[in-house]
Amino acid sequence: QVQLVESGGGLVQAGGSLRLSCAASGIIFSINTFNWYRQAPGKQRELVAIITTLGKTNYTDSVKGRFTISRDNAKKTVYLQMNSLKPEDTGVYYCNTQGNRAGPYWGQGTQVTVSS
Repeated sequence: QVQLVESGGGLVQAGGSLRLSCAASGIIFSINTFNWYRQAPGKQRELVAIITTLGKTNYTDSVKGRFTISRDNAKKTVYLQMNSLKPEDTGVYYCNTQGNRAGPYWGQGTQVTVSS
């Protein structure tokens, strides 16, 4: 059974930081690319960051220089370090991966709220 479990969300003031975690199980972690998405109220889900199997990363323009995605293959966990948070970063953040032929798979999401 494939599971992605996000954690680390919360309420933070603008300018603050949070670190999200996504713990994966049921897949061969090291051979999968992982993505972080977010969905703000009333908006479509958007891709925020990607990390490939080789650790190559990419970000949507609005978070470049503020967010950092990383992975720990030994712990089967992907992280999203979010600094200099802005109110527009508010939303539910989801971890995503293809996983295997039955995928893609999504976590349950973790709420991030940035107050002004």
